[in-house]
Amino acid sequence: MQDASPSLPPQLGSKAPNFRARTTQGMMTLGDYRGRWIVLFSHPADFTPVCTSEFVAFAQAQGDFDALGCQLLGLSVDSLPSHLAWLDAIRRELNVTIGFPVIEDPSMTIARAYGMLDQTAENSSTVRSTFIIDPEGIVQAILTYPLSVGRSVSEIMRTLKALQRTAKGGALTPEGWQPGQAVFDPASLTTESVSEQNSPLWFYRLREDEA
Repeated sequence: MQDASPSLPPQLGSKAPNFRARTTQGMMTLGDYRGRWIVLFSHPADFTPVCTSEFVAFAQAQGDFDALGCQLLGLSVDSLPSHLAWLDAIRRELNVTIGFPVIEDPSMTIARAYGMLDQTAENSSTVRSTFIIDPEGIVQAILTYPLSVGRSVSEIMRTLKALQRTAKGGALTPEGWQPGQAVFDPASLTTESVSEQNSPLWFYRLREDEA
């Protein structure tokens, strides 16, 4: 059973569509996780090599996501019995237990609500999307990959850490930023403040992070 808004797909800064669906850990709604960060990621199909590699990597990193107050949620159009059989195969053959919920979406309602599928799509062959949602239910990052390319779980985690840092305010994170590294001061946008700094690099001010 799925229930998702048929409105336009979410954009950065918009509300993540709520839904109610069956998962490998029982019924859930997205709102059940309000107050936590969420990484909602879709995969094209169960029992496929790239998706399996991603799920193994997410499972191995789950403790780190938990430590960041972040809930992992997997999703595909496959049925709940298919999800359960696939996760069992991963456990038995690869010795990896998937500890986060995997959502079934056979009607493609959730995938379409999130723009993971074209409204006229008849299958999920193009779905490999990731949404990072903040504790207020706002979409803060969207990453989309083609069927043939696996995601980097370490980059998703790095992006989450950067989003959590900038959510505290007072800083912007540079390319490849990791916690403990220098951050940018937000650039001043007035003639007076630029003149006071007396530097051609007034727009590029790195400083030690105090957060």
